[in-house]
Amino acid sequence: MLQDNLILEHYGLNELNFDTIKSYRDRFAEVKPAHPWNALETKEFLYKVGAWGKVRDTHKEGVTLAGLLLFSEERIITEVLPQYFLEYRESKGNEEWTGRFTSQDGTWSGNIFDFYFHIHEIVRNSEPQPSIASSLTEVLINMLIHADYNGEGGVILEKQPSHYVFSNPGLLLVPTDSVFSNTVSQLRNPNIVKLFSLLGLCERSGSGLKKVKQNWSLHHYKTPAIDQDVSMHRTVVTLSLSTQERQVSSSEKDTYHTSATDSGNNFKGVEKYQNTPENNVEIDSYNKNKYSYNKRLIEEFKSYNNDVNSYNKEDNYYNNESNLYNNDVNSYSNDQNSYNNEQEEDSSNLVNVENIDTKLWDIAALAREKKRLSPNQMEHIILELCKEKPLMLKEFAYLLERTPDGVRNNYLTKLLRKGQLQLKYPNQPNHPKQAYLFNKKDIEK
Repeated sequence: MLQDNLILEHYGLNELNFDTIKSYRDRFAEVKPAHPWNALETKEFLYKVGAWGKVRDTHKEGVTLAGLLLFSEERIITEVLPQYFLEYRESKGNEEWTGRFTSQDGTWSGNIFDFYFHIHEIVRNSEPQPSIASSLTEVLINMLIHADYNGEGGVILEKQPSHYVFSNPGLLLVPTDSVFSNTVSQLRNPNIVKLFSLLGLCERSGSGLKKVKQNWSLHHYKTPAIDQDVSMHRTVVTLSLSTQERQVSSSEKDTYHTSATDSGNNFKGVEKYQNTPENNVEIDSYNKNKYSYNKRLIEEFKSYNNDVNSYNKEDNYYNNESNLYNNDVNSYSNDQNSYNNEQEEDSSNLVNVENIDTKLWDIAALAREKKRLSPNQMEHIILELCKEKPLMLKEFAYLLERTPDGVRNNYLTKLLRKGQLQLKYPNQPNHPKQAYLFNKKDIEK
């Protein structure tokens, strides 16, 4: 298996797609506006992020394999990796594809960076609940960062009415039964992980599938499933959109099977495959209905992402306080990592997800997607959560994906001092069931 830090000495800047590089740099600047790398020339910037390499002994240099996969074009990538192939396909339950595009279309670059954002737009527009869309992009990006691009069969995402199937070459590097609880990520492509991590789209905590499973549980969907096809050397992850076998109230059915109205998708250069007049819909218009799930291939895969909406262009989006903004390029969302580690080490921090309904989960979605919210934005989310029900510190940490200490010290204490929140047990600050309540009297003032 080729390592993704391999330096391709005969592949230079001319083999890269500069539209993709510009898109990457624009997103990097949005996430890290004060970072010194923003001022670097193209080659030096690519060297810093791991897309360009230098051979010290010979003084030769060139694109790394990771840089080729993210920033080049399909025709050039397949010169190095003949089996390389990306595909998205969608059907309505029959054998014909109602929507499909591949890395071989010739209408777009065909690299994995542009593929991710193409799919991200599809998912964001076809899944009305942000928490569902974020889980789908979480599995998508982990499929891309853990795939063996020298393997056969390509990277494929298939959307059916009742489920999504993510399939990629390469087997898991950790035992299958530890995927949902693993906190140490085994990386097949560390440079690709770094390139996506610099945009805040993934991390190295190994907790992604755990969060997807928790999110699916909140929606009462069947447990995400993973299948290891040893003979084909492939990993297949299936995310069901149907509920568990249990009694479901009519209100829950309304919640989990809401039909979303069609909204268009701005997709440049995506191939359209329409087979009948009834299916004469552009590739950028996707089915907005949630269906029930039924298929095979049951078990799970590696780790979340965030999405394009995690790039906020408002001036007050970035906070330079040290506990809210980390300029260290090697830092991959330390708050979230700390929180996941605390969950593993101290069972008292575990949250009963049955107590967290989907409304709370969706209210807090912005905080999970954007790791550097302004204090005002975070306080607003916390107050909106408390308007729904009293919440304990560990529940805030779980919903917001922040450390308990960070939530308490940076936000809850201030909101208590302002009188916007109050303690459930004001005379017993260390009460084991201590919770924070929205102070309705503050509104009446």
